Amino acid sequence: MRTQTKTTLLFLLPFLIVLSLFGGFVYFSFLNYSHNDFFRLLEIRAITAGKIELDNNPTANIKEIKELRDQFFEKLPQEKDYFFPLEEVEKFHDESETLGLPISFFENVIKNGKSDFKKNNVFYKGIIYNSTKGKYIIVASAENYYELHHSAYLKRTLFISIIAAFIISALISLYFSKYIFKPLRKITERVNQISSENLHLRLDAGSKNDELNDLAVTFNTMLDRIETSFETQNNFISNASHELRTPLTAIIGEADVILSKSRSQEEYEEAIKIMLVEAEKLESKTRALLFLAQTGFNGKIQKFDKIRLDQLLMDVKETLEKINQKNKICLDMSLLPENPNMIKVNGNEQLLHLAFSNIINNGCKYSDNQPVSVALGASNNSVFVVIKDTGIGIPESELKFIYDPFFRASNTKSYEGFGIGLPLTRNIIRMHLGEIEVKSIQNQGTTVQINIPMYKF
Repeated sequence: MRTQTKTTLLFLLPFLIVLSLFGGFVYFSFLNYSHNDFFRLLEIRAITAGKIELDNNPTANIKEIKELRDQFFEKLPQEKDYFFPLEEVEKFHDESETLGLPISFFENVIKNGKSDFKKNNVFYKGIIYNSTKGKYIIVASAENYYELHHSAYLKRTLFISIIAAFIISALISLYFSKYIFKPLRKITERVNQISSENLHLRLDAGSKNDELNDLAVTFNTMLDRIETSFETQNNFISNASHELRTPLTAIIGEADVILSKSRSQEEYEEAIKIMLVEAEKLESKTRALLFLAQTGFNGKIQKFDKIRLDQLLMDVKETLEKINQKNKICLDMSLLPENPNMIKVNGNEQLLHLAFSNIINNGCKYSDNQPVSVALGASNNSVFVVIKDTGIGIPESELKFIYDPFFRASNTKSYEGFGIGLPLTRNIIRMHLGEIEVKSIQNQGTTVQINIPMYKF
């Protein structure tokens, strides 16, 4: 069963229950009112009968009064009046059996002055009437025509109304469920359009802050990860074939040359040394490529935890200064917020250590060990780190290529490196749902700003 149908039924079921309870309440309220009203009518009939039959008014024309009563009073089905002198209490038991009334009915009349009784659809009203002839118990009875016919009409009306209301509600619910699920259908259609050939497509998150917006944002985040993984895999294959070809060619070429004719001991040793150097380069590039591929948003492998970035940057500074004592790293903590929780992020400590080490080490290397400033702060629900050097910078025309694996700027040929650090750092930062921005002016320096979402407590 489709979710849209389930939603419609889940709405209609309680509505039908409430509507049925309401209909039952109306029906039984009407019955109760009908009973009480009919008993009041019988009481009036009993009093009228008493005045006509028991009161001796010499000036009253009893015959005319009866005619007026029959003319203006509605004749009730099976209408009857019974008169019992109150002194003849011992006869009430016989009379109750004759009329089919319980003896308790007469007892209640004597005790309370009046009493009601209902047998099938015949109603009985008993009262004590003080007449000129003495006290009497008058019992008026009749069939409740109103309940018999009006209740049946009401029952049909309520049943038809409930069915009609249910059908109308079903149609309205179906319409609104289609309206509510329309964005979901659009999301489904859009997702079905996305394949490995067009992973750049994204869902329209819209401007509403609701569950569908959260779903679209989650899907887009997942697509970012998938796209990065595909790019990393594709880049790994193309870059591996390109970058590994150079050292392999050098090794094979050197081996062909050394084997082309007999060589001296020294020539063999020199050739082996050359092949060893190229093999070490090959190993370094292979490790770099593998690590780059592993950081392609593989969130299932990496373990994330709460990390304080000030402590992490201190560790990075200590590590880089141990590796190269000429490195000069200046930590700027002037922008730190008062609340230490505002500089905590959710991440993998080893990966973030590697990412910041790459950027800071590049700053030290390409500025010839001039001081590198590292500032830490927090704003707008994110923690930022600004790394600034005064090195050789990057030519403006080459900035768009800095995230391509193995790309190295044209002014870095005199410096060692493979061009893996910045692509690797970007993958790590994106894995942490962060952003990296690089600004550089040739021969003046480079500024790198990294923003990572603040840890949510």
